[in-house]
Amino acid sequence: MAKTGSGGGHGPPARAARRRRAALKGTGQGLVFTTKNGTPIEPRNLNRSFEALCARAAVRKVRFHDLRHTCASLLHEQGADPRMIMEVLGHSSIRVTMDIYTFVRLDSQRSAFDRVGDVLRGDGNGPNDDDGANGALSAV
Repeated sequence: MAKTGSGGGHGPPARAARRRRAALKGTGQGLVFTTKNGTPIEPRNLNRSFEALCARAAVRKVRFHDLRHTCASLLHEQGADPRMIMEVLGHSSIRVTMDIYTFVRLDSQRSAFDRVGDVLRGDGNGPNDDDGANGALSAV
């Protein structure tokens, strides 16, 4: 279909483009998710839609907000820089990000304690493996 002189295209692609522009313009609040009209989504409606998606996908029901925790934790586990995680989550400080939204996985804790146990037993193979007096702990 040809464009008209008014610059307003017709059909689904043009409507979708107008919706995207409206959503970006929105209410000037920098919203990530909006209604089709670019206005804020009511929390109840978001939660209801998210619950329906979880049910349709046959996945465990979680709170929508838990997705933030999951995102931050997965990024952290994959070695993402804390500043990048902070920016993704929109925090003003890395401390908030690291204190609230990242968690140490149980297997990471277990691995760290296994390494401590190795050192205490003298099983470590590192260059600084100092068994002290025949592997026994001694007070300094």
